[in-house]
Amino acid sequence: MKPFYLTTAIDYANGHPHIGHAYEKILADVICRTKRLLGYEVHFLTGLDEHGQKVEQTARERHITPQELCDATAQEFIETCALLNVSYDDYIRTTEPRHKIIVGDILRKLFEKGDIYKAEYSGFYSTRVERFLQEKDKVDGIWPETEFGQVTEITEVNYFFKLKQHRAWLIDYINDHGDFIFPKFRAKQVLEFLKDDINDLCISRPKNRLSWGIELPFDREYVTYVWFDALINYISAIGYGGESFNQYWPVDYHVIGKDILVPAHSIYWPIMLHALDLPMPKTLLAHGWWLCSGEKMSKSVGNVVDPIDYAKQFGADAFRYFVLREMNVGQDSDFSHERFIGRYNNDLANDLGNLLSRNSNMLRRYANGVVPTVSLPLESLEREMVDAWEQTQSKVLEGYEQLQFHSALENIFAFIAKANRFLEMRAPWKLAKSNDPKDLEMLHTTLAVCSEAVRLIATILIPIMPGIGQRILSVFAIDQATWGTQLNWDLNHLAGRPLAMDAPILFPRIA
Repeated sequence: MKPFYLTTAIDYANGHPHIGHAYEKILADVICRTKRLLGYEVHFLTGLDEHGQKVEQTARERHITPQELCDATAQEFIETCALLNVSYDDYIRTTEPRHKIIVGDILRKLFEKGDIYKAEYSGFYSTRVERFLQEKDKVDGIWPETEFGQVTEITEVNYFFKLKQHRAWLIDYINDHGDFIFPKFRAKQVLEFLKDDINDLCISRPKNRLSWGIELPFDREYVTYVWFDALINYISAIGYGGESFNQYWPVDYHVIGKDILVPAHSIYWPIMLHALDLPMPKTLLAHGWWLCSGEKMSKSVGNVVDPIDYAKQFGADAFRYFVLREMNVGQDSDFSHERFIGRYNNDLANDLGNLLSRNSNMLRRYANGVVPTVSLPLESLEREMVDAWEQTQSKVLEGYEQLQFHSALENIFAFIAKANRFLEMRAPWKLAKSNDPKDLEMLHTTLAVCSEAVRLIATILIPIMPGIGQRILSVFAIDQATWGTQLNWDLNHLAGRPLAMDAPILFPRIA
């Protein structure tokens, strides 16, 4: 089986990590961890986009070199990924030799094929998005300043990639491949952009205007346009042209924000790949934005959420849980501190944390800290727990597969609530006071059933909350690497296993 290959948009070196970056990495990580849970070999790529005019300008303003700026920014993003427990397999930086060499090879190949040509061009240029604009970019006859910033008219000689000759092919491809863009309604946005003719893509900048970039191999007076350079990272990182490339390509999911779907990732990139005679990515996954009271987050408005602060204050897994529970992948969602605290206290502290604590404490109090062995047939209440798990497992794995993580989590926490109700109904604290041997047997059965439920909950939560999942399994001295795919109900899994430690307080309640 081909390894599962997932890529994210590479972050731009001129900014700092924000909630959009954090959510994208968490979403990608959850997808990859789910695949690992199901036994797939996974290759997860993310990285940093380091060239371009804004990087050069910012470095000049700070009186440092562009490379120094990129090094500092890369460290910041890498530390954020570590804080959020993002399990990427490779981190590509576009200033690395492995990337620059392949960019040069691809430019040379396309130039020799005649897909790149030199011409004079006059157009309106946005430094903010670092590209020439088209009439179709206008809203009500003007280019929105909030999106494009200052727009200036420029006339210069540059190199162009023959984009428009592939327009009809791309329209047909999108129409014929319903899974190419997720969610599907985003495909309409791409096709709307392609409805009218498109310009060829300017892929160079003269060095007298911009020096921070990859030099064109066929003309040393120019550097490569940052978007053309950056889009190649998804194939350069896996060794385009080599054995490893053939092992991983095509990418299964390419995870990006909806704001960079058009035109870069749904038009420029597919046409570049098509010109190189490469298979298309299987799915472009365009996620939505995090809003605050229905408005886009903005520093000027003062409604920005800092994911680093939340992860440090409340734990990475609590933050991961919240963003996956609240956002339907592909849609926008509102981030509310009050809603976060509500989820934290009710779902995590009251339901999940309380279940683990009660189960661990009762095992120590009533079973000498050892998960009991069950020898008698299960009664109806216990069989209901088994049946509930079978249904839960099926619904959760289906939700994971369909990227419906919010509904998968809803099903998991419904099962957690059922496990808590099971304890209330069996009342092991009452059974422990009885001298009847049948009550003692029922006590042991209750503790064994609850322990197995806790193990399964921890295991299926690992993609969403890897740290918490492993901490719960550690109470039973279970190694995630060995037990990570054991999702079937079996009371023999834990029978006779002593607790390795007291249950930690996973989620201290927030007043």
